[in-house]
Amino acid sequence: MVETKKLLRALAGEVQDVPPIWMMRQAGRYLPEYRATRAQAGDFLSLCYNPELAAEVTLQPIRRYGFDAAILFADILLVPQALGADLWFVTGEGPRLSTITQPSEFEALKPVSDIHETLSPIYETVRILSRELPAETTLIGFAGAPWTVATYMIAGRGTPDQGPAHALREGDTALFEALLDRITAATIEYLSAQIEAGAEVVKIFDSWAGSLKGEAFQKYAVEPCRVITQAIKARHPGIPVIGFPREAGEGYVGFAGATGVDCVALDNSVSLDWAVEHVQVDGCIQGNLASSHMVTGGQALVDETRRIVDAFSNGPHIFNLGHGITPDADPENVQLMIDTVRSR
Repeated sequence: MVETKKLLRALAGEVQDVPPIWMMRQAGRYLPEYRATRAQAGDFLSLCYNPELAAEVTLQPIRRYGFDAAILFADILLVPQALGADLWFVTGEGPRLSTITQPSEFEALKPVSDIHETLSPIYETVRILSRELPAETTLIGFAGAPWTVATYMIAGRGTPDQGPAHALREGDTALFEALLDRITAATIEYLSAQIEAGAEVVKIFDSWAGSLKGEAFQKYAVEPCRVITQAIKARHPGIPVIGFPREAGEGYVGFAGATGVDCVALDNSVSLDWAVEHVQVDGCIQGNLASSHMVTGGQALVDETRRIVDAFSNGPHIFNLGHGITPDADPENVQLMIDTVRSR
């Protein structure tokens, strides 16, 4: 029931004395139980595609900490893989993909209708979680935003400035926009299938939105998010959507209204007062403790956590980090953060 789930209440606009809390990447390498399960799986992609083990690592932080939400364990690059891109992970360096820089490479991609064959194990993970999560815990599904996913598909890896994607955007706009449209359509189908399997909320991660400026931000960050959100809400009325245009800066202003998302997730580069005045005024916000506090802990963690909770206390708020928790984080600091939020 909606009224029993703190996260859904916040997404519906309710102001709560104690905000719901979860963390991006809360199932991850900082936890010894995650490392043990990943070793059992063999490698990262094998873990993503093993529904029982992926569900297990999703549940681990819920058992340990009692977060108000669990986020599906998967990866944003499973969608390009489902579209036919080669995907592999290099230990210590991250993902690698076959690139899309020529029309012939784009034309070799699979149609959107074919993605479910590859992604069906992810939907099974969602089904397992919807059965096994505690009744009070909200299940979040997710996907990468089209721009962010495209940056990896174009460069074949993560890049410091998304330069290859910007070069294609300017050099062959038709090819770039065709790729973005294909990713957008696939993302709608992927998120819709997650919802049908039991996801109660979906989140769109635009990790590299901040490198889009001006009109390009509106066209390639805001508009795809709007199209996806509109399609999800048409198919699944009542399902909330969280948008995360990371490092958008002034682009956070009006983002909720322009896209239709129910909540805007903030990174930690924006000030609290500014966010209250310019973003929370439009509805629920999520964030935005710096991930570094999960490494350093101490009184600074307690003070900053309290400052964030207090600053956002007059509007709907979901407490979270400004980015994903890092592998060097101390699990004890996560507990300290949760205790601080909940002792308010």
